[in-house]
Amino acid sequence: MEWKSWLLVAALLFASRGDGLSAADDRAPIDRRALVARHNVVLTNADVSSPLSVGNGEFAFTADVTGLQTFAGNYDGTIPLSTMAQWGVHAMPNPNGYTLDKFPRTMIDHDGHPAGYLYDENGKTPPAWHAAAGYLYANPGRLNLGRLALVLKTTDGHEARLEDLKDIHQELDLWTGELRSHFTFEGEAVEVSTSCHPDHEQVAVEIQSALIAKGRLSVRLAFPYGSAGFSGNGADWTRPAAHQTVMTLHGSQRADFDRTLDDDHYHAALAWSKGSQLAADGPHRYLLAGNPEAKSIGLVAAFSQSMLPARLPTWSATRATSAGMWQQFWSTGGAIDLSHSKDPRWHELERRIVLSQYLTRIQSCGSLPPQETGLTCNSWFGKFHLEMHWWHAAHFALWGRSELLERSLPFYQRSLPKAQAMAGSQGYAGARWPKCVGPSGDPAPSYLECFLIWQQPHPIAYAELCYRDHPDQRTLKKYQELVFETAKFMAAFAAWDTNRNQYRIGPPFADAAEIYFADHEQQWNPAFETAYWRWGLETAQRWRERLGLPRDRKWDDVIAHLPPLPTRDGLYVAAETATDTFTVPGRNTSHPCMLAPLGMLDGSMVDRETMRRTLHKVMADWDWANTWGWDYPLMAMTAARLGEGEAAIQALLMDKPKNHYLVNGHNPQMGPTLPLYLPGNGGLLYATAMMAAGWDGAPAGKHAPGFPDDGNWVVKWEGLKPAP
Repeated sequence: MEWKSWLLVAALLFASRGDGLSAADDRAPIDRRALVARHNVVLTNADVSSPLSVGNGEFAFTADVTGLQTFAGNYDGTIPLSTMAQWGVHAMPNPNGYTLDKFPRTMIDHDGHPAGYLYDENGKTPPAWHAAAGYLYANPGRLNLGRLALVLKTTDGHEARLEDLKDIHQELDLWTGELRSHFTFEGEAVEVSTSCHPDHEQVAVEIQSALIAKGRLSVRLAFPYGSAGFSGNGADWTRPAAHQTVMTLHGSQRADFDRTLDDDHYHAALAWSKGSQLAADGPHRYLLAGNPEAKSIGLVAAFSQSMLPARLPTWSATRATSAGMWQQFWSTGGAIDLSHSKDPRWHELERRIVLSQYLTRIQSCGSLPPQETGLTCNSWFGKFHLEMHWWHAAHFALWGRSELLERSLPFYQRSLPKAQAMAGSQGYAGARWPKCVGPSGDPAPSYLECFLIWQQPHPIAYAELCYRDHPDQRTLKKYQELVFETAKFMAAFAAWDTNRNQYRIGPPFADAAEIYFADHEQQWNPAFETAYWRWGLETAQRWRERLGLPRDRKWDDVIAHLPPLPTRDGLYVAAETATDTFTVPGRNTSHPCMLAPLGMLDGSMVDRETMRRTLHKVMADWDWANTWGWDYPLMAMTAARLGEGEAAIQALLMDKPKNHYLVNGHNPQMGPTLPLYLPGNGGLLYATAMMAAGWDGAPAGKHAPGFPDDGNWVVKWEGLKPAP
């Protein structure tokens, strides 16, 4: 064969590589619109397990297949239909005057000095405390601000049932954030468009149907009282006398509503297109109906803590502005395209990645850390969990969107004095961060939460992620106090063990997996928390060096004298005082946190082969029924750093109940009690960003080092950042 023919063959081979990409394709930008659009959510039946939401991080509106909240009762056993905002909370009346400062502290010895804890547990604390603890835990709770629904009337005047809808086709256009809903009712077509304004707590709706002119389709806005339930939609519709709504009409196309619930107050407004009229329809209920010539109704419903402006963006302007925000979101930051892969699992993994980006953008990037169910419905009385904040939002930084993580960090800066006061009241320096809190940053008495410590280094982690995205003095100055005060408590909490010439973490403490909670005073040196203590203090020292400050001698002393991570039979275990993780039935359950020191963390205290054996043991012999959604990304991170890409994929897509992702992208956990779980979505995004873009110390020059290197996975990515 002539040399020119050899060159031609070589060129053809290079242009048609085994990964399915030509050289030109490999260099071409990802077609982001195609990537996103192939995962638009489409419903062709009334799937009550997968309602769809529109939102902006501060506000979310969850709708049924009509595009509104028409059949809310059908969804109460799954994901309920709610309208929620970050500021929208309500406290029940407090006739007994329960306050946190009056609640008795339980004194527990730590390193020779007594520290007071907000502890309450049946059988262990006086019964008189329980009512106060219950009130303080449940209040305030997140409030359902109002229900916006279609009222569909049959020809004989009855309101429609969900099963009366036919020809359902609902699509969430991820690229524009528009929810488009189509159905027929008694042979008549109905089209509904639903969007959320990117900057306001405002939902915009356009409805088109011949039923409007016939007087058989109208829109109802209704306001509930607050609910003190552990979970659910944040509404109590059975107490109309317990709250007040004052409506004020402004011309023929707008009404404002002044809302009072006990000591809480907010405002709402409804503005609509010409040809419709609003009238009261019962206590706290208002009906918007078209005239006999109306073919459509356009409206916006807005909510606010303060008076709403005289002019609201129209429904059409809101839809356009929403589309612009979403197009900007998808066009910037990170992207992962797996569509050239041969492995058939690529589509499901890519679907979860895309939908998790949408869900965390509307639920997990607001001015407050999100509750585990975000702005969709309530969990833990609407409280957010600071130990879960990492799993909700750390991924934003790896996806090139650190500004979305930073939106919630002022909460820590505002709450810093309270965290300092908590540490000081227990005899420690620095700031001690609580676990389960509301907007005020106050914790509540509980049997477990006051002893958790694994949330403590999180603010250092957030600051470091922001610095990696913006490595400048401005970032250092912005978060300096947060980092240093957090580290001060960590160093102070480490107790010197004279007999062993080491520092000890605890007691008391509750492990992150919350397994050994019966004996907080007899637990110390947990694997995950010990490794996180070292990482946090070492990172805080680097901040001092970046600022031109000397390293803190106490912090260095703690770093140098932390105990090794506990092992048993060649495996990492939960804690030095809890080595029965793999030997006693019932201990290999909940979060496999002994994997976190190499995966979520950088492995600086880890023997890799011991961790490899531990990973294999967990994946072969764990109590999957009692895991949580973020445990699977946790395993994937460890597998990735160990170079076991296939194990990482298996972890992310393991067919287990707590690792199921619904049609709408949500990760359900506990039926109606916890019908979705955003830490699973956020953890998935952190893990896949790591697997694609790598991490500090990842194999040099290896593309997508956390994915399998078997020729079946083709990973195109852009805009991602390596993990620490």
